[in-house]
Amino acid sequence: MDIPSYEDVLQAHQRITPYIHRTPVLTSSYLNQLSGAEIFFKCENLQKVGAFKARGASNAVFGLSDADAVNGVATHSSGNHAAALSFAAARRGIDATVVMPNNAPATKKAAVKSYGGRILECEPTQAAREAMLEQVITETGADAVHPYDDPRVIAGQATCALELQQEVDQLDAVVAPVGGGGLISGTCLTMSTISPQTRIYAAEPANADDAYRSFHAGEIVRQDAQQSVADGLKTNLCPLSWHFVSSFVSDILLASESEILDAMYLTWQRMKIIIEPSSAVPLAIILKNKDLFQGQRVGVIITGGNVDIKNCPGCK
Repeated sequence: MDIPSYEDVLQAHQRITPYIHRTPVLTSSYLNQLSGAEIFFKCENLQKVGAFKARGASNAVFGLSDADAVNGVATHSSGNHAAALSFAAARRGIDATVVMPNNAPATKKAAVKSYGGRILECEPTQAAREAMLEQVITETGADAVHPYDDPRVIAGQATCALELQQEVDQLDAVVAPVGGGGLISGTCLTMSTISPQTRIYAAEPANADDAYRSFHAGEIVRQDAQQSVADGLKTNLCPLSWHFVSSFVSDILLASESEILDAMYLTWQRMKIIIEPSSAVPLAIILKNKDLFQGQRVGVIITGGNVDIKNCPGCK
């Protein structure tokens, strides 16, 4: 297993800086009062392609040699990584093919197409995604850029926590969503190196709680066809992300579907920014576990803002 190092993170940050935004860190006095904590939101919903995934995808694409890039890149993703890889590939001038579950949001499929990515649809299971991607790699010779089981991707995602820590020091805790584990792995990699005293919490939907079950079982527990409004968090941990989760995460906390949506709408209303349901899970678990975060300085990574407002639950 090729585990990325902190030096890989620093190199990734230098490599991707020309292609991404350095997103702002925002605060809300209302949410601070409501939670009892001082929360610092790293707003990756304002990132290129509307999600933190631009970091890992750009690091993978621009880290390829010319020889390795000639056949393009390929991946599987429910949306944000697919768009991010298509975005990065277009800027490198190479092809991108993405395998997407057939129930992925229409807005995310449209985003992939807008960046020039080629979409192949599959059944909404992890096994179906992986099988179709393997077929694409065999047929095209493209470089596989896994959405989270890739050290280049994890090193890129780790730059998010790096910027957060550079801007806000002395954090007592950092909370990030967990699906496949690329972002939480990158967060662990960065924070365990430069701020080892900071506790790391993973936030997960109760309806898609494979990481929670894995954490308490002491081994990876896979679940297929998980159902949650937080569509970006319905994937399973892999050996690489499990390494970081099992080594550095203090706990994995769960939020219900209604708690996730309440936190999302609260963020829209009070912070005047659009975030997607997956991004709302950290705030949901902070509000649900106030005693745990009371009086703490807490960093929260808002992972994305790609939501179909016209079809979002409760928006009609």
